[in-house]
Amino acid sequence: MADKVSDILKKFNPVTDKYVSREFQSYGLYLAEELNDYKHRALYIKLAKTVNRALLEKALSYVKDANVDRKGALFMWKLKQLKDSIPHEKK
Repeated sequence: MADKVSDILKKFNPVTDKYVSREFQSYGLYLAEELNDYKHRALYIKLAKTVNRALLEKALSYVKDANVDRKGALFMWKLKQLKDSIPHEKK
């Protein structure tokens, strides 16, 4: 299960984490670390800012249970699948 916001803020060190000033940035970096995909950390920060956190949590949980080499790719696939399963409102 993901860290609570209060736990993330307790771990926040303003000296070493000076470029991380928002909670979504911290969560995006957490995703990158959990998925072992630090190269694409900017993508995960953007997802943490724009995508519903519940969807991100479900996709991350799915990937944690899987035994794969490319966790980032599986995460993105599962996130797309979860987004597509949500019925969109008609205008």
